[in-house]
Amino acid sequence: QVQLVESGGDLVQPGGSLRLSCAASGMFFVINDMGWYRQAPGNQRDLVATINRGGSTNYADSAKGRFTISRDNAKNTVFLEMNSLKPEDTAVYYCYANVALITAPSRQDNYWGHGTQVTVSS
Repeated sequence: QVQLVESGGDLVQPGGSLRLSCAASGMFFVINDMGWYRQAPGNQRDLVATINRGGSTNYADSAKGRFTISRDNAKNTVFLEMNSLKPEDTAVYYCYANVALITAPSRQDNYWGHGTQVTVSS
């Protein structure tokens, strides 16, 4: 019913930059919060950043000052600009969206993408 497709993951050297994108499609009434989580091998999935429909943002401490989240409501897309990347940023990055469907506009559910690999290594 809702598909989230991430792109932009890559291998980058320490200090480099990447821009992740996530496009949502489906029969939704409204997309509320969107955001990014990441999961490194052996670790739990952790919050990176979120953004609500009005543009208010929230960042994990590890992302503050280096990452910027933004969204294009007209295109149902969320972005994550990552600068000054470190080896510890290596992980699979997952996009999520909190969505109300046309068929159930009063109910909100979280949907997830399949993830995009970010590897920071020299």
